[in-house]
Amino acid sequence: MTITDTSGLALTGASASAQTHYLRGLSELQRFVGDPVGSVDLAIAEAPGFVMAHVLKGYLFGLATEREAMVVARACHEAALPLVATAREQGHVMALGHLAAGRWHEASRVLEDLTIDFPLDALALQAGHQMDFFTGNARMLRDRIGRALPAWDRAMPGCHAILGMQAFGLEETGDYRRAEQFGRAAIELEPRDGWAQHAVAHVMEMQSRQRDGIAWMHANKDGWTRESFLQVHNWWHLALFHYDLGETEAVLALFDGPIYGKRSTLSLNMVDASAILWRLHLGGIDVGDRWAQLAANWAPKAAAGNYAFNDAHAMMAFVGAGLEAPAGTLLETQREAMQAGDDNAGFTRDVGHPVTLAVKAFGEGNYAETVRLLRPIRAVAHSFGGSHAQRDVIDLTLIEAALRDGNTPLARALTAERALARPESPLSTLFMQRASTLDAN
Repeated sequence: MTITDTSGLALTGASASAQTHYLRGLSELQRFVGDPVGSVDLAIAEAPGFVMAHVLKGYLFGLATEREAMVVARACHEAALPLVATAREQGHVMALGHLAAGRWHEASRVLEDLTIDFPLDALALQAGHQMDFFTGNARMLRDRIGRALPAWDRAMPGCHAILGMQAFGLEETGDYRRAEQFGRAAIELEPRDGWAQHAVAHVMEMQSRQRDGIAWMHANKDGWTRESFLQVHNWWHLALFHYDLGETEAVLALFDGPIYGKRSTLSLNMVDASAILWRLHLGGIDVGDRWAQLAANWAPKAAAGNYAFNDAHAMMAFVGAGLEAPAGTLLETQREAMQAGDDNAGFTRDVGHPVTLAVKAFGEGNYAETVRLLRPIRAVAHSFGGSHAQRDVIDLTLIEAALRDGNTPLARALTAERALARPESPLSTLFMQRASTLDAN
């Protein structure tokens, strides 16, 4: 008898017990909870020829944006290559191979074709959705899932994840009303879906609904914190609401507690830590020795050169801590990365390197240079990954640099632009007031 997943798709090489472990791992990934790597390792131990178990593990590591994790992703691809597989499963193996080689866009396209033929392939949808996120492809964040949505029913296992991904795609393309509807529907189905939780937080961030956002996060706090490996990012979203309201003490308390109290060495967590401290730094807030603690954990990754979005956030920590050596290593590594043949070469050349140089220039008080570097890349900044909320730090740095440089016309233009986009934001009001003061002088 053919062993299948919950959608009836074949799981070649699986045993009944391996299937159980695999499905648990997939469910954990869909909710961002538990230990999906541990679950899939049990599946592989039970059935070494289980091709999709190797693929799932490869995705888990390949999407971690850590240089060391790519070694595991490549090993998973090598293990899967000779195994018996269906045409669908072979598509997954091909996509994993592209991802493990740093060809994010090729991997994404393979999975796009796969989900057109197999819209109930939950893993292909989720892996592709994550690739869209890491490459900043907002349209595909929405459309990859939207194409498959008619095949899904809310009674199907894992449908919450499909709704949550659709919510995020709609948010990133500016359809905030429907994004919130999809996100709330996903949480009603599965309160522990951390991605759906964060999708609604994104809506409220973009709409400057700070109090609504704080209430949304607190209302389901057990759901998105319990055994969740996305919880740091969701705590970061809560901190953003307090930041926009000017509630600095609350932001620092969140940083010292759930955001970076455990001083994680994972890049995805350190990105959030850097991002919140840099926002405070832009506002002239003294964060004490927090930069030094964070920079110490970024330093070993200065020579990673595998994901430009991480590089920019590492530079924030080095600048904040006043560390010249790892900052220099990072820039040299970026120069080397731009000569490589993978997609990160483009991420770095087009956006990552200018942003990293701009952060360093800002730290040196060279605000005119910061402006010069950031203005040309704003329109293409999405191409090095992240969300609108994450990339907002680029705009915030540009505005602050223009204000500090005394560039009155540009400061006036940028603050007016932000006030129109975020009219309910107290930070927008503050920027406008500061630009007006420049005018008066």
